[in-house]
Amino acid sequence: MNARFTEKVVLVTGATGGVGGATARAFAREGATVMLAGRDSGRLTETAKLIEAEGGTADTVVADLTRPGDAAAMVDAAVSRHGRLDVAFNNAGVFGMLGPVADYDEEVWDTVLATNLTGVFLSMKHEIAHMREHGGGAIVNVSSNIGDHYRLPGASAYAASKSAVTALTRTAALEYIGEGIRINAVSPGPVDTPMSFRPGETREERDERYKAALPIGRVAAPEEIAAAVLWLCSDEAAFVVGQDHVIDGGATA
Repeated sequence: MNARFTEKVVLVTGATGGVGGATARAFAREGATVMLAGRDSGRLTETAKLIEAEGGTADTVVADLTRPGDAAAMVDAAVSRHGRLDVAFNNAGVFGMLGPVADYDEEVWDTVLATNLTGVFLSMKHEIAHMREHGGGAIVNVSSNIGDHYRLPGASAYAASKSAVTALTRTAALEYIGEGIRINAVSPGPVDTPMSFRPGETREERDERYKAALPIGRVAAPEEIAAAVLWLCSDEAAFVVGQDHVIDGGATA
């Protein structure tokens, strides 16, 4: 069994399920103490129980990254309870709605940008502050192939937020690599989570749609994204700085 993160403290936002939950469990299986952050305390507890059932160590903190102060409180909780912060996976995000720019709801726009972009900025701001005090760390942000790599008409807020996350990641990576903090991003394509379904669509209909649309012929399993995140956060990726790691089954190839 690999133990690349033994004695490491890892913060995962959006850890209530999907990619966040799968990544948190993967970190725990490799020895990390994992701080699970998200808006739903019940689902966080469910993820923590899964980790503990597998022999791992998990803690939870409720955080809504659109609320002022929650990002700072989330990071402070990880450090105060576990003494340090070595790795952060900023995964929390929402899709919003589909609709042309002229008809896009302004409140939905604000929510998407507040969650996907400002939430990542605030999380990084406080994560970096703690990592600088302890000799470095690794951060991975979730962008999307619907950003700099692929265009989906109707997804203006989501695309804008994720493209901005990629730019933020690259800028911050150059600012802090001299202090031992490596910052990268992952840009998944469709993943087997609720976000991959259209309203009212069955699993069979979704799978058939992506079989035709993606060169690989299927959506990704959350665990496949998790594997890339763990690699980027590990010493195996020590020379990888400011990159956007696209994981989309060939969609943008």
